[in-house]
Amino acid sequence: METPEVLRESDRVRIRPAIVWAASFGIWTFVSLAATITIYQLYRLTQGSADFWMVASMEFSHLLAYAPLTPFVIDLAVRYPFRRGDWVRQSLLYAAAGLVFTLGHIVIRGFTPYGYWDSVHRHWSYAFWDSSTHSFTYSWLAVRNMFLGSVVDDITTYIPIVIIAHALLYYRRLQSRELRATQLASQLTKARLQTLKSQMQPHFLFNTLHSISALMLTNVIAADRMMTSLSDLLRMSLEDNGNQLTTLSRELEFVSVYIEIEKARFEDRLHVVFDIAPECLDTQVPHLLLQPLVENAVRHGISKRSQPGEIIVIAKHSEDKLEVWVRDNGPGLVESAEEAFRRGLGLRIARERLQELYGEGQACRIRNMPEGGAEVYVSVPFCVLPSALKSEPVAHRYM
Repeated sequence: METPEVLRESDRVRIRPAIVWAASFGIWTFVSLAATITIYQLYRLTQGSADFWMVASMEFSHLLAYAPLTPFVIDLAVRYPFRRGDWVRQSLLYAAAGLVFTLGHIVIRGFTPYGYWDSVHRHWSYAFWDSSTHSFTYSWLAVRNMFLGSVVDDITTYIPIVIIAHALLYYRRLQSRELRATQLASQLTKARLQTLKSQMQPHFLFNTLHSISALMLTNVIAADRMMTSLSDLLRMSLEDNGNQLTTLSRELEFVSVYIEIEKARFEDRLHVVFDIAPECLDTQVPHLLLQPLVENAVRHGISKRSQPGEIIVIAKHSEDKLEVWVRDNGPGLVESAEEAFRRGLGLRIARERLQELYGEGQACRIRNMPEGGAEVYVSVPFCVLPSALKSEPVAHRYM
């Protein structure tokens, strides 16, 4: 007969042996104590008196003998759990293990003073130990009587242990699968976020290089300043490489350098106002959140004006949310909000990253303002990074 297939190493549930042994002896000690108290009270009610220590010795020698056997039954269930299509072989395996369990219990009990009831001399004695000569002894009759007298109790104890072991096994396996599913989902989310971020970085880089190329023919000094700012921007981007989250103050530094690049092109036509609540500076935000919003305001707002334009960046703490507005006084949207998100790569990627990071806990909207211009609104959970360095409490900055 073929040996039942052992579970693959990747599918096997890990159960620490020390915990199993400690739990086995702890549980069986409790069961032995409970049985002792119950039987002692029963003897007192029916016979009027009883020796508590004698009752305890009898119960502990019988029940505590299961403690060293239980971990092996649990290990058997972990290694060879019942599975579909293999019932016959596994049933034979567990039946053989049940016989070994019974014999093991008999042997352990046989080395205790209350292991065997001698019907001839009518007293309890050792089954495998001669206390007078201090030597091992053996009696086939004693073993047979112990087996016949305890086989039913041992099997009815063995079966529940097997059932409990399988219940524990399937519970741990379910936990393991849920953990692996969570880890996989987290890895997929990180991969998705990294892909979106990698799309975002070349987006503003190419746009900036295009602006530098255009300025090289008309204003070499401005183009040189723009190249210097771009190098600073790339350095900051590399410092935050791989990080999906940063502080709002760090994101504002990044945006400020980007605005310096745009001011080299627009000069006095671009005016930016920062209205940031001090308590928001160390709030956790996605890296490269503000830059595409400000870039959208520059490209579709300020660049469409012949007169000087203004961009306002506002950040406030409202209940459990960080709210950010990026407003411009350009011509506003000429299409619907959804079309604006589809047309603008930066806006679309920003919204997708927010969705991946926060799910339903975020908001990202764009609209025309009544007084003219467009407004992008972003809301994320208000969370301060534990390791964030406290920034200077600056409420307003003008550029």
